[in-house]
Amino acid sequence: MSDQQNPSEGANKVSKTDAQWQEQLTEEQYAVSRCSGTERAFTGKYWNHKEVGIYTCVCCGQPLFSSTSKYDSGSGWPSYWEPVAKEAVIEHQDHSHGMVRTEVVCGRCDAHLGHVFPDGPPPTGLRYCINSASLAFTKDD
Repeated sequence: MSDQQNPSEGANKVSKTDAQWQEQLTEEQYAVSRCSGTERAFTGKYWNHKEVGIYTCVCCGQPLFSSTSKYDSGSGWPSYWEPVAKEAVIEHQDHSHGMVRTEVVCGRCDAHLGHVFPDGPPPTGLRYCINSASLAFTKDD
């Protein structure tokens, strides 16, 4: 897959120093979202979360995924079949750990969210496998 371009780059981008991110985030949130870490399967706050609402970026608050696109993939991480908007996330090729995967980052602040795989359910056939530590949640009223 080729990288997707974010049409909203520029004025809406959020950029902070490492020290500012470390002050804002917990140790785990920083390790995952700013250093491309991964939480252990079945340990994250949202892997089995069932409330109705919007999952946002823990770093900048951008809406990323709706609970209506969340499903149980059995992977132990929150999984979604599509983001709330194409520009909400950006995809990059990830060659780490001896594999080729497609990394997903926040379209506003470049926070590492997880990876997307082509083994999801209809209608997209995609599985956005996302770390809970990269997410916050806003419950629908």
